[in-house]
This record gives sequence, C-alpha cells and structure tokens, in this order.
Amino acid sequence: MPGIVIVGVQWGDEGKGKATDLLGDRTDWVVKFNGGNNAGHTVVIGDEKYALHLLPSGILSPGVNAVIGNGVVVDLEVLFGELEALRARGIDTSRLKISSAAHVITQYHRTLDKVTERFLGKRQIGTTGRGIGPAYADKINRVGIRMQDLFDEKILRQKVEGALEQKNHLLVKVYNRRAIEVDEIVEDLLSYTERLRPMVTDTSLLLNDALDRGELVVFEGGQATMLDVDHGTYPFVTSSSATAGGAATGSGVGPNRLDRIVGIVKAYTTRVGSGPFPTELFDEQGEWIRQQGFEFGTTTGRPRRVGWYDAPITRYATRINGITDLVLTKLDILTGLEQIPVCVAYDVDGRRFDDVPDNQSDFHHARPILEYLPGWSEDISGARTFEDLPLEAQDYVLALEEMSGTRISVIGVGPGRDAVIVRRDLVD
Repeated sequence: MPGIVIVGVQWGDEGKGKATDLLGDRTDWVVKFNGGNNAGHTVVIGDEKYALHLLPSGILSPGVNAVIGNGVVVDLEVLFGELEALRARGIDTSRLKISSAAHVITQYHRTLDKVTERFLGKRQIGTTGRGIGPAYADKINRVGIRMQDLFDEKILRQKVEGALEQKNHLLVKVYNRRAIEVDEIVEDLLSYTERLRPMVTDTSLLLNDALDRGELVVFEGGQATMLDVDHGTYPFVTSSSATAGGAATGSGVGPNRLDRIVGIVKAYTTRVGSGPFPTELFDEQGEWIRQQGFEFGTTTGRPRRVGWYDAPITRYATRINGITDLVLTKLDILTGLEQIPVCVAYDVDGRRFDDVPDNQSDFHHARPILEYLPGWSEDISGARTFEDLPLEAQDYVLALEEMSGTRISVIGVGPGRDAVIVRRDLVD
C-alpha cells in the first residue's frame, strides 16, 4: 500500500476532507502535516455534517489512526473542544496521536495575530486571527513551545519567559496593550498536560513503521498550493508548507515514501482573505455561485471570493506538487449555467502569460483570458459513472483535464460521501 498525499490545488476549501474520506475503509493512517485551526474540512456522512478545523478528517472513519504531525501548530483549547464535540456525537477519538515536535499556539500568539493585523490597516493579509502566523514565526525564530515541553514545567517556564521578554515590549510600547504574565501562560498550558500525555509520541517513527508494514498512509494538507509560504501568492499566504513537499517535512517521512500525489480542485475557484485572484467575479453570477456552493468559510464563516476555473493555476500546482491525479469537486454547482467560462491564460498589460507569472506584481495585475464551454441544465447529483453525466458536463471535465496537465480521476457531484464518480482508483 502506498503513501498518498492530498493537497489543495487552489487557495483552499476545495474539498480535501471529502477526498480523504473517499479512501475511507482502505486507509490505516491519516496525517495532518501543516497548518493549524485556521482552515476547516467539512465532511458529510449520511445526514450528519462534521466541520473539522484542527483534526485530520480521517478521525471520522472507524479504525483509522489519526495523526497531527510535527509540521502543525496546535491550539490546545481548540483541540480538546473538537475532541469533546466528536465524542458527544459518538465518534471514537482514542486513536489520535500528536507529534512531540508539534508546536503549541499560546494566548500571546493569538493576541499578537489580532493586533498586528489591525495595525497593518489597508495592508492586511487577511489572517484568521488565530495565532497561526506568530506561532510559526516563533518556531523559525527558535523560541517556540513544543508539545514535549509541556511535560517539563521548568523548561516550559524558561521558554515562556524567553518568548514574553520581547513580546511584552512590543505589546505595551507599540500596540498599547497590557503585558502578559508568564504564570498565566504556564498555568494554562499545564492544565492540558495529563490529557495530552497518552496522545503525544514520536509520530515519525509510527508512520515509517506503518509504511514498512505496507499500510496505507494518507497525508492530508491544510490550506492549498496558492497559500504555500514559498510557492503561493506571497505575502498573502499561510505560514507553512501546504504543498506536497511539506508532507515529508511536516510528518517526518522521506519523500521516497510518497507514492501518489492527489490534487483537489473545484470546478470553479474560491479564496478567502486578501491577495490577487485573476478570475474573481463581482457580479450577480458570482453571488449565485457563492450561494449555490455555500461558499462560506468552515472555520471563519467569512464569504469566500468566487471566480471561474483557472487552468494556469492547476498546471502550476501540478508542476509544483508533482500531482498524479486530480479530484474535481463541486461540478454540480455549475448546473444551470448556459455557458461556463474557463481561464486559459492571462493578460498582463498586453502580454499573454500561459503560465502563472513568476513576478507577483505581474500576477496581481493579471486579467483572465477566457474560453467559453457549453453548460448543462440536468441534475447530475445522482450520477455515479462518467457516462451518467450530460455530454456537456463530460466535455467540460475532459476540457479541464486537457488544460490541467494531469488526469482527473474522481469527480464530485454533490456534498454526500457517496456523491462521486470514480474514473480511476486513487490507490491501485
């Protein structure tokens, strides 16, 4: 059995949780390898809807081992809130394991995130204000708190003191906020220690052993390619590696253990937060798609920005990640459109770009060059084979496949777990 990486192709919210769930009963392990509770997966099982923010979606599948890898930053209040909510609904969460090297989001990270974003004014990045960026900044600055530190009060106190020595000057003298007490932070973090103890371990060792035994391990990325700190629309990005390469560094397995890279892409495009978005719609059609697709953030509730399918972005993501298979989601949302525009290239001040411009200023000024494909009016939510789709919907999928540089193996035609068309198995 392979190691399979699932990554978002666009700016997130493509339906990665559903793709993980699709592998379901064949999956032995699901690993979240980046991000924090700044994004969410919505998974529909029967009549039940589950909104996950920090936990990997595999936790909903009986018998699957769920792992929070070292590349994740963890808000402990959110973690235990999600666990308790799932237990109340009868979900077994006992198989969750957390890397001892994962970093912890503290109260001062959340505070700094909010005041910094307000301070930026018109230059705001559009963060969720949940402390993700400041926690990753501390990680890179080597003043972060890791899970393993919570089990040594002396070390924990030293690290919190070191972190707050600088941050309190910033909070008081620049942002006119009160200083944060060391004891306040230490006591809060220590209150989780005993509950965490059974979960925290060397997850790198667990995952490599699982792969050695031939078990199926799914690496589930948070956010998406265009929000990757290196390869996304910087600086309007997240603070972690959301691409396939991040699966190796964020979980502690070698890249040669990753056999298949599955990209998740919507049949149109959305993003949340600030930054360039060439195909964005500002008219009634955009609002119609937003309402039809219920394009509101799982974590924040913010309305998502909506636009047409962007083929250059998909080609770019295919190249950056080494995508072997695409899962095309929400095809059903486009039902009823007479024509469906697709972005095939960009115009930047009279110059044509067939690929995503390397210069962010060019990308910011990019305007979509559109081709128009025939739409369809038939309800496709009951389709379970490619041939069940109207010819126009088939042609739309085939056109996107040709433009995107890799094969479309799965098509989502509704929100339910079984509302998919499998053209090629993602495992075999």
